[in-house]
Amino acid sequence: MKKIGRLDRPDNYGSAQIFSNPVLERISRTHISIPITLFLAISSVSLFYGVTATSIHFGFGLAVVVLGIVAFTFVEYMMHKHFFHMEPDTPIKDKLQYGIHGVHHDYPRDKDRLAMPPFVSAAYAAILYLVFTLVMGDFALYFLPGFLVGYSGYLGVHYVVHVYNPPKNFLKVLWVHHAIHHYKDPDSAFGVSSPLWDYLLGTLPKKE
Repeated sequence: MKKIGRLDRPDNYGSAQIFSNPVLERISRTHISIPITLFLAISSVSLFYGVTATSIHFGFGLAVVVLGIVAFTFVEYMMHKHFFHMEPDTPIKDKLQYGIHGVHHDYPRDKDRLAMPPFVSAAYAAILYLVFTLVMGDFALYFLPGFLVGYSGYLGVHYVVHVYNPPKNFLKVLWVHHAIHHYKDPDSAFGVSSPLWDYLLGTLPKKE
C-alpha cells in the first residue's frame, strides 16, 4: 500500500495552504455548487444545439448522452487510479501527486477543495468540447452533456461523502465505498460516482 498523504490526522479536519500567494490560494478554492451549475448550464446549451442545429434523431441523441455518462465513469476511475495515485517515485511526481490529490487524502473534509476552481472547470469543458467535436462531429453536442452530467454527479457524490454523515438512502453504498478508499485501503475503491469499474477491473475492497 503506497502512502498517499503526508499527515497522520485522526480527525482529517482542517485545510492545507497550497500557494504562498494569497490570491492564488483564494482562487484555488470553490463552493461545490459553482462547477456543478457551470457544467449543467453548458450541458443544457449543448443539448439545445444538438436538438435544434443537427439532424440527429433525438432518441439516438439520448443514447449518446447515456454513453457520455458511462464514459465519464470510466475516465473518472482511470484518472483516479493511474494519475491521482501515481507512484511518487521522483521529486516532481511527488510534488505533483500531493498537490492534485495527496492533500485531499490529508484533508478529506476540506469542502472548499472538493472541486476544481471555476476557471479550471470552464477550461476543462472547452477542451472536452473541442476534443469530442474533433472525434465525433455533431454527436459531441449530445456526448458532452452526458459526460458533464456524469462529472456533476461525481462532484455531488464526492461532496456528500466528505461533508455529511452516511445517508439513509442509495448513496450510502457509495459513501461506504469511498470511505474505505480514504480511511482503510487507498489501493482499492477508485470509483466515486460508481463502483462499476472497480467491479469489472478487480479493485473492489477485499472482504474481511
